[in-house]
Amino acid sequence: QVQLVESGGGLVQAGGSLRLSCAASGRIFSNYAMGWFCQAPGKEREFVAAASRSGGTRYYADSVKGRFTISRDNAKNTVLLQMNSLKPEDTAVYYCVCAASPSLYANYVPIREPDFDSWGQGTQVTVSS
Repeated sequence: QVQLVESGGGLVQAGGSLRLSCAASGRIFSNYAMGWFCQAPGKEREFVAAASRSGGTRYYADSVKGRFTISRDNAKNTVLLQMNSLKPEDTAVYYCVCAASPSLYANYVPIREPDFDSWGQGTQVTVSS
């Protein structure tokens, strides 16, 4: 498995922005799709965004489209989640995830939880109204 360490969470007012960062080690980073999930109190974990191994193809949950942007820097083994126009309902613990298998196709973007086998420890994002 790959080791994932998130940073960048915190408390922000509604309408504000945060940028989450995830540093990866232990695999050839550029071979794997990466993503973000979140889990709000009392709710199940849900998909937020994912990027193909090249970063050229990205997929977002409907709830964050137009507000969040996932990107990756394969030279630095990092993946970012830029979160703009934050809403109180975005409050959750956000997890960086790595795909379970190297991507055969450069544009492949997994979005299901079973597609990922490595999870970071999570970073708390709290949006106040």
